[in-house]
Amino acid sequence: MTTDQQLPPPPPLPPPEAPSPRQHGRLASEVMAGGSVVEKDDDELVGGWRGALGIALVVGLIGSLALFSIWWFVFAVGLLIAIFLHEVGHFVTARWTGMKATQFFVGFGPRLWSFRRGETEYGIRAIPAGAFVRIIGMNSMDEVGPEDEDRTYRSKSYPRRMLVISAGSLMHMLIAIVLLFGVYAIDGELEQRDGAEIAQVVAGTPAMEAGLLEGDIVVSIDGETVTGSADLGRIVQSNEPADIVAFEVLRDGELIVIPVGLGANTDEDSPLFGKPYVGVASGGYYETIEHNIPSAAANAVTDIIPVSWEMTKGAVKVLNPINIFTHLAGTNDDLETRPTTLVGVTAISDDVGESEGIIGIMYLFAVLNVFVGVFNMFPLLPLDGGHAAIATYERIREGRSGKRYYADVAKLMPFAMAVMVLLLGLFTAGLYLDTFNPL
Repeated sequence: MTTDQQLPPPPPLPPPEAPSPRQHGRLASEVMAGGSVVEKDDDELVGGWRGALGIALVVGLIGSLALFSIWWFVFAVGLLIAIFLHEVGHFVTARWTGMKATQFFVGFGPRLWSFRRGETEYGIRAIPAGAFVRIIGMNSMDEVGPEDEDRTYRSKSYPRRMLVISAGSLMHMLIAIVLLFGVYAIDGELEQRDGAEIAQVVAGTPAMEAGLLEGDIVVSIDGETVTGSADLGRIVQSNEPADIVAFEVLRDGELIVIPVGLGANTDEDSPLFGKPYVGVASGGYYETIEHNIPSAAANAVTDIIPVSWEMTKGAVKVLNPINIFTHLAGTNDDLETRPTTLVGVTAISDDVGESEGIIGIMYLFAVLNVFVGVFNMFPLLPLDGGHAAIATYERIREGRSGKRYYADVAKLMPFAMAVMVLLLGLFTAGLYLDTFNPL
């Protein structure tokens, strides 16, 4: 039998489902998820006198820093605010893109205090060393009920996943811009110029006998331009002991020429023993550039790019195992390659606060936020950059097919654990150096 009726078109194929999560240990799941994967019922939340006691302990711990140094306290509070805002970036963008965030905690470890609003548990944990937002379905290892699958991180489009995972670092950049704007608008911007500023003149040395003074800006030696402190040392070393060289210095706004008879280094333990010697300690030469409000805002934004590049190069140097070992062995004194921790940075904050006040602390925080923002996006699990790299790899594998591809992140666990071991070694080395060889 024939008919003129056409058969209906076949139904469209269902969208690809996320791979069924495998069973993994809690540690592996939390490493890949970036925080706790354990959810609590309402009757298990920590409140009442236990919650109040937990908050009091954390506040007391942070407040006790003020007994030792007000700048330590300011630094700790500022650091916690930056950490909190980092997670706010993740949380707000996750909610905005339709993802489900079930936890927002400051700190790690056991819960000290928590409450629930809507579908999210907020609270404080015992170890104030960071924070986290729990977004469901970060990867194929994360078990999620079928009713929530369309609200998982892994189910969203590539642009949405990239926005959420990079939001923390973007927040750090925003914090840095705001801080730099405040510094530039209030105190101006320091710009490095050619020259080396003499910070110390050692008694009984050729420099003191010649009349060099602290605060002098050495602009040239024997007609050769000095671009920085390293140049000063290089030019001096290109001569011989007993040579007389002409130091052109800027003093009180005037250029003067001072003849200096070079001595010889008499420190037998120094690698420069017997080499030409002046007897000064010097640093870079900086001028303060005043800015109006629009100029301060514009420079705060544009300066983020070169600072980010310098932080990227610095992070690569610090992650080099050779640099870590040479610093521990005492054969490397290059501060640009030395690992450090918050212990060392906190100690520096005390010195900066005493000498530069709140403006110096604001600038230190701006640089620190840029470093954290950059380092956090390195393509290494469990950093946010590792998740961004996975999302990018999945997008490349999908190509133009339009078919969703899910990476098997379980295969990356050995790599993630290796990164954690490296970071732990870096932290241990930095803590050792900050304790026994402080900056």
